Amino acid sequence: MTQWVIAGTLAGTLALGGAAVGQQAPASTAQTPPATAEQKPKPAPKARATASKAGDQGEARTPKDQPNTAPTPDAPTAAMTLATVRIPKEVKADGKPLPAGTYQVRLTTDEAKPDAVGTSGKLERWVEFVQKGAVKGREVVSIVPQAEIKLVEKDAPPPANGSKVQMLKGNDYLRVWINKGGNHYLVHLPTA
Repeated sequence: MTQWVIAGTLAGTLALGGAAVGQQAPASTAQTPPATAEQKPKPAPKARATASKAGDQGEARTPKDQPNTAPTPDAPTAAMTLATVRIPKEVKADGKPLPAGTYQVRLTTDEAKPDAVGTSGKLERWVEFVQKGAVKGREVVSIVPQAEIKLVEKDAPPPANGSKVQMLKGNDYLRVWINKGGNHYLVHLPTA
C-alpha cells in the first residue's frame, strides 16, 4: 500500500513539475488508490469577516463603524455682533487699509469662498469692522469650537465673551481673537 502512495505522489509531482515548465506530463500507468481519511486534505479555513460590531476588540472595522472625519461643529448661522475692539495701528482688511481706531466686529452670513481644502464653509466666514454705523472694512474669520482651540492655538484665550488684539511674532499680522458663545473667532490682519 505504501508503494502505491509513493508512486502516486511521485507521478503527481512529475506531472506538476512538467506542467510548470511548459512540458507535457508523462502518462502514468500506475493507479493510485482513493485517499484515506488520514490523507484527505483539510478544508481551507473560513475567511474571517472584516466588519465587526463596535464593541469587538482587535478586528478591522468598516468605515461605517469608524468614520474618519469629525462631526461638523456648530457655528452660528445668523449675523451677529461679536465684540468691540481697538485696533492700535493701521492694518489691511481684505487688501484695503483699515485705520487705527475702535470698531464693532460683526459676523456676517457670507461664507468665505473658495473653500480651503479641509475646511467647512460654515467655519470660514466674513466679519465687518463697523465704526459709527458705517462698514470700514471686512476680513475672513476662522471659527474654532471651544473643544478644538487647544489644537489650533497655544496662547491663552481671552475670557468668555471677551477679546484680545495682539501683534504676532515678526509684526507681520495683527490678530483679533474673540471668545463668544462657545466658539473662538480668529481674524488675522496684515500690517500696512
